[in-house]
Amino acid sequence: CFQLYGYCYQDSNDIPDTLTTITELGSPLEMIQLLQTSWEDRFRICLSLVRLLHYLAHSPLGSVTLLDFRPRQFVIVDGELKVTDLDDASIEESSCTSNSDCFMEFPARNFTLPCSVEGRCQSMNEKRNLYNAYRFFFTYLLPHSAPSSLRPLLDKIVNATGNHNKHGNAKYLALELSPSPSANSEFTQKCVKSANTQYRRVPEAFIPDENYRCWPSYHHKGCLLSVFDVNEAIEICDSYTQCKAFVLTNQTTWTGRQLVFFKMASNHIVPDPDKITYVKVTD
Repeated sequence: CFQLYGYCYQDSNDIPDTLTTITELGSPLEMIQLLQTSWEDRFRICLSLVRLLHYLAHSPLGSVTLLDFRPRQFVIVDGELKVTDLDDASIEESSCTSNSDCFMEFPARNFTLPCSVEGRCQSMNEKRNLYNAYRFFFTYLLPHSAPSSLRPLLDKIVNATGNHNKHGNAKYLALELSPSPSANSEFTQKCVKSANTQYRRVPEAFIPDENYRCWPSYHHKGCLLSVFDVNEAIEICDSYTQCKAFVLTNQTTWTGRQLVFFKMASNHIVPDPDKITYVKVTD
């Protein structure tokens, strides 16, 4: 949730006991802009949402549901999703005498949950949050341009939240989506084909110009992408007809993937101790 930096009470002529809060600053959530960002950035947003859902399902107050669960209730802070409006949050689990009382209705589909022996609809708050996360976030942000090695897992996660199957709970999603050191290779690596193209390695060198645009790119005026290793950079360069060279930087994304500039020529190379340039060898 939003970081609270401070608050104060004050009396107003119109409203007594007015509460003013000071919170961290976030950027409004624009879905169109998110769809144009890299998959890694979109995954980070979904991961932060999953962690929020897990907290809400197991909060000190009990299971919390967001009754007004829509993108406008969230903001982006340092690349992660945070909820800003808790006015419509509820910890009340619906009471029931039979399963038919545990009916959840959404625009696209409906669900009926089991009624527990205590007379409460089982996990209704958690299930409502999960399905809203599916229809507003996961279905748009997770599958599009995802690494091929992760698509089976992502399909399973999207189906679990969309169909409320046995894996449809916040704890399962948090465990499955959270990157770990042992799973780092699977998380970051894409399937890389062997390339026949030869490249000349030029250490401590950079190509300042010769940019071209590609999508998705971390740089709006050039082609800056993340790679697992040099082999993936070669595969990407070979896939673009205009790519004649690429430059490995010492910068990485939040998952540890290395940022690489792809260039359409190598006519002007300058010294740079923090970079390595690879130039395509032509016959």
